[in-house]
Amino acid sequence: MKFLLSLLLLIPILVTAQETEPGTPVPAKLCDTPEYRQFDFWVGDWDVTSNDQPAGTNSIHAIHNGCALQENWQGAGPGGISGTSFNIYDKATGRWHQTWVDSSGTLLLLDGGWQDGSMVLSGKRPVRDGNGEALHRISWTPDPDGSVRQLWEASRDEGNNWTVLFDGRYTRQPGDS
Repeated sequence: MKFLLSLLLLIPILVTAQETEPGTPVPAKLCDTPEYRQFDFWVGDWDVTSNDQPAGTNSIHAIHNGCALQENWQGAGPGGISGTSFNIYDKATGRWHQTWVDSSGTLLLLDGGWQDGSMVLSGKRPVRDGNGEALHRISWTPDPDGSVRQLWEASRDEGNNWTVLFDGRYTRQPGDS
């Protein structure tokens, strides 16, 4: 028993020594290319307004070794919708993807990329009344003052006409840099 305990205590030391042995190549980070950093402007803790009224708060953080972003939204006021998204750059396709789920039962699957100074993701989903599909397009635009504009639009005619679903302004919460 004493031998087993000694061996268990020694394993972390041996593993650490093996990892730091001179000449041992250090594996490169898998998500180190500039494409993986295109959405980093959105990382942080935010107060969100729409039409100069509080809309909610949003917390976006890098996860999984910087390979993905996780968003946690909380809508303002009683009954405010909460939601979470996972965002990742897919090196195989050269596109960004977002999977959004929320407390109203909405699932939104979007993909796209950097276009003209904005991250623009889009995707189709059935409309709530069951009568066809809508094309959703969300753009996030970083502004020089550090704020971010999020514009969410939907089209029921393949993008010929758009209806604004949400036009929000993200400002960093005090203490978030």
